[in-house]
Amino acid sequence: MKRIGIICKIGRPEPAGILKTLLPWLKDKGYDVFVDEQTAELLQIKGYSRAEIPSLVDVVIVLGGDGTMLGVARLIADKGVPILGVNLGGLGFITEVNRDEVLEVLDKMLSGQCSLEDRIMLTARVHRNDKAVADFTVLNDVVINKGALARIIELETYISSNYVTTFRADGLIISTPTGSTAYSLAAGGPILYPTLKSILLTPICPHTLTNRPIVLPDDVTIRVTLRAANEDVFLTLDGQTGFSLQRNDTVEIMKTAYATRLLIPMERDYFQVLRTKLKWGER
Repeated sequence: MKRIGIICKIGRPEPAGILKTLLPWLKDKGYDVFVDEQTAELLQIKGYSRAEIPSLVDVVIVLGGDGTMLGVARLIADKGVPILGVNLGGLGFITEVNRDEVLEVLDKMLSGQCSLEDRIMLTARVHRNDKAVADFTVLNDVVINKGALARIIELETYISSNYVTTFRADGLIISTPTGSTAYSLAAGGPILYPTLKSILLTPICPHTLTNRPIVLPDDVTIRVTLRAANEDVFLTLDGQTGFSLQRNDTVEIMKTAYATRLLIPMERDYFQVLRTKLKWGER
């Protein structure tokens, strides 16, 4: 692990301040560092495009929040490069390292004292008139939801070749275990341990109250077809990318052949994260 990539949240001053200490520290230890070009411009050093960094490095450090991590996970996707997230945002479920412990955790990482967790990812393919018109990869979730003024939508849902039901709801969330603490949790879904090999299906405000979240094995294919005529329905990927759906479009969701590889400090455990982020035990 001699080549280190650093990708930072755009538009925040904190990463540049951290890097003024971090970059000399890494270079003194003999590491080659590749900083994304937007951040490098602020520091007046050589930078690299985000797209090329994964092919140049052995590990990527992300300075930002969970949103930045999700973007980097999709960027790296099939490269198999481990990611260490440093939280500069809010909750930070997948950016577990705090800014005040960066050097301590990096020292442990570089000496092999971090564990690797493989998190499953999902691919979502949109079929329209029997043709694939869009293809996406996500770490957290695939969401089909209606716009603010739209009526309830009808989502005909199959798991592999088995018909499940036609959800009449505000939408449907198809989530990985990593994404179970995101939108799905707010919609009443369960928390899944992040390394489980499962996919979570959570309806959003279903018209039939007995429509409940379903936990599925990760080897299934989920097919959801938009049946109701409604011009204001969107596919949202990791809460960051959107795609407008039309009547009779089918969204096919399945696990990808690769996983996001997260570096986790060995002294951390997931329940500590839940206690801290969700304030369990507080009064």
